[in-house]
Amino acid sequence: MSTGNWIIIALGAIFFITPLVMTGIFSFWEGGSKYGWSAYVLMFEAPGFWASLFLSLRLGVETMILTFVLLVPAMIFVHLKAPKLKPLFEFISNLPFVIPAVALIAGLTTVYTGPAWLISTPNYLVIPYFFLCLPYTFRSLEVGLGTLDVRTLTEAGQSLGGGWGQIIFLVILPNLRSALVGAVLLIMTTVIGEFTFASVLLFHNFAVFINDTGQNAITEAAALSLFAFLLTWVFMLGVLITSRRGAATVGGAH
Repeated sequence: MSTGNWIIIALGAIFFITPLVMTGIFSFWEGGSKYGWSAYVLMFEAPGFWASLFLSLRLGVETMILTFVLLVPAMIFVHLKAPKLKPLFEFISNLPFVIPAVALIAGLTTVYTGPAWLISTPNYLVIPYFFLCLPYTFRSLEVGLGTLDVRTLTEAGQSLGGGWGQIIFLVILPNLRSALVGAVLLIMTTVIGEFTFASVLLFHNFAVFINDTGQNAITEAAALSLFAFLLTWVFMLGVLITSRRGAATVGGAH
């Protein structure tokens, strides 16, 4: 590798790492020249910390379930019965990239009012979160389905007397394990860091808790930001490890 490439890599590393390092140093600052763990102790003891974190994790799990119930069967159907609809499906899945979050949530609340037991609880966030995660989950599942001969697997299952439920759960889904795990981790990463939807709808998830903390305790907010960043990277490393295992499995099969 040339010297110029190393310089570009070094500058890029400095650009991304320096803010993290400075945020970390600031989170330990206790005033003057004193540094310590007080911000992290206060962070874990703060009222609402665990409730908001567990709420975001629960919403991530619920979004995952909704994705598996709606998106996975729909994509299998498109691959088997309507391959010509793939471009339209992909176009729809990419719309959250071009539609601002505020416009998306405003349109959703106008079109879908729903029953009071849903719209008055944080569970209502699962609906916009499903659409927010759609570009990532669609791409992950599309790559997984693209490595399979879904039609041959389906015909083999039918020849053995299996129904559609058995074919999906016992034949197709086990072969999509890496894609499904990648989709789950991407959902959790997106939901934990989501702020706009929860803020507009007045729900107190983890990102809103970080924002509220930053208005009163800046060192705690820095500690929270670093904690959220590390938590996000744990999920992203999970995606990387899972994708590598999936690639190794496909390579071994060939």
